[in-house]
Amino acid sequence: MLTLDGSHGEGGGQVLRTALSLAVLLRRPVSITRIRERRPKPGLQPQHLTVVRALAAVSDARVQGDALDSMEISFEPRILRGGHYRFDVGAMTGSAGSVSLLFQALLLPLARAEAASRLTLVGGTHVLWSPTVDYVTGVFLPVLREIGVDAAVTLRRRGWYPAGGGEIEAVITPGRGLRALRWETPAGPPRLAGISTVSRLPVTIAERQRQQALARIGERCLQADIAVVGDDGALGPGTSLLLTASGPGRLAGFCALGRRGLRAEAVADAAVDPLLAYLDSGAAVDDHLADQLLPFLALAPQPSVLTCPSISEHLRTVAWVVERLLPTRVSFDEGPPARVTVIPDAGGPGVPTTLDRTAS
Repeated sequence: MLTLDGSHGEGGGQVLRTALSLAVLLRRPVSITRIRERRPKPGLQPQHLTVVRALAAVSDARVQGDALDSMEISFEPRILRGGHYRFDVGAMTGSAGSVSLLFQALLLPLARAEAASRLTLVGGTHVLWSPTVDYVTGVFLPVLREIGVDAAVTLRRRGWYPAGGGEIEAVITPGRGLRALRWETPAGPPRLAGISTVSRLPVTIAERQRQQALARIGERCLQADIAVVGDDGALGPGTSLLLTASGPGRLAGFCALGRRGLRAEAVADAAVDPLLAYLDSGAAVDDHLADQLLPFLALAPQPSVLTCPSISEHLRTVAWVVERLLPTRVSFDEGPPARVTVIPDAGGPGVPTTLDRTAS
């Protein structure tokens, strides 16, 4: 059984999610030790434990160590089974843990299952340290469609920290294989867009976020189409702003969340600043998208190349996990912009598999 050090690199839940997701796809047993060892609350927290149990459910896995605060697990998947599933991140302790991270962990294997899947996921849809559902639908999934992943997410109810209770429905239709991605130098000027959202708060907050973002972007002689959304269906209050840059050979997203005491203008600045830095870098994708795409690109039949503003510790950590589960090499050039090259079947330390890499 392959054993991975869960404290490696970024040292958070990334090792756990990526390793178990690939393990289910490959039907390969793994054990993970020292899970989140350096975090203030080490071990499996509710959102991580939900990922473990969800991946076990779709693979009929034998699992040891799946308990709150556990620092070590063993995971032996036996099958890969599409179907209808419901998972609630807050079922154990009322957590507002991220449904986006849960969805991404399930998507990788279920996109290669024999049958389609419909997922209902309950928890936090707009929470810190994870992509918002707006980012998933507006950035992550559109790029995956470019490489052959057929999945759609519908936001049923927003869930903010600490109330949680958000809900999404995801439909995943398996395909025959994945295509490589070669996004190095974007062509032409970017199209800038966004969505400014408030739940259970005055819509004027979302308007102020929008106006500040437009003013900042306008200083660069750029324009953006930013929608304003007011929502009373969430269980608790919250605000967010997502800004995207799209065009031939590029897609990136930058999200900021409001909190008590933080002015709407500061929320806007927190999204605009990385957007402008990204545009200055000349990169094709944002740093977060780079690490989210990497496991999918490792399964394509041909090499992939993409550029991002920098090589994050998350990206290095995902590459480390991928190279231990697949015969794939990932190389980095610091740039600028940073360049990521993914070479499948490159004789890396991961063992060869019989996984069909045929492009659809």
